[in-house]
Amino acid sequence: MLDQLQKAARDAGAAIMDVYASDFEAIEKSDGSPVTAADTAAEAVIIPVLKQLEPDTVIISEENADSHKVKAPDRFFLVDPLDGTKEFLKRDGKGSFTVNIALIEYGIPILGVVYAPALDRMFVGKLGEGAREQSNGEWKDITIRDIPEAGATAVASLSHRDEKTDNWLKDHDIADAISIGSSLKFCLVAAGEADVYPRFGPTMEWDTGAGDAVLRAAGGVVYDGEGEVFPYGKSDYRNGAFVACGKAGHPA
Repeated sequence: MLDQLQKAARDAGAAIMDVYASDFEAIEKSDGSPVTAADTAAEAVIIPVLKQLEPDTVIISEENADSHKVKAPDRFFLVDPLDGTKEFLKRDGKGSFTVNIALIEYGIPILGVVYAPALDRMFVGKLGEGAREQSNGEWKDITIRDIPEAGATAVASLSHRDEKTDNWLKDHDIADAISIGSSLKFCLVAAGEADVYPRFGPTMEWDTGAGDAVLRAAGGVVYDGEGEVFPYGKSDYRNGAFVACGKAGHPA
């Protein structure tokens, strides 16, 4: 399955980059968030692959509003065909937008694929089997790192940084903070390029499921605002606060 999901993510990424290179416009959805032709083109690539792989498994996708009304079953796919649309619209050269595909079982993200097409970085993880990254055509195993002597590095949202996050960083003696968009924040912790990702602003499960799966497969964990392991299949698929941890940021 991972091989086919990687191909779907890469093909979706190619569709996204075709739009990225064009003279596109964004429209505003009912919730105020932007959507572009890239979102819909990527979803059109991914959904048929998932239906062919597992015809009976429910697919919850950001761009399918009807799917958001479905009560979460024991096993389901989470799809965000273009995570980080605001970064996509900036065309700032940072490339911090991703394709996210996750498989959830009994509230746990057991498998995830995150592809950053502008950076050509592919992250995959399967719970119990580890996580890997492909970049420049080369695969390597990835894992969370020991906290450096100089102190922990946090990753934080580029477009949604808030006062709670800033206060958390100060309270936890974070030595450095990297601002970046999309699910890449989870992946940088998973790859040992950062140590913790706190998030207090609103997100949805399709924003986090794939990156969470990669991080857990790499040895990390995500806690909710109460210090419990972060669950999936919540009402309306809406997330509360969380802290995605490597070896830093764990609740006391």
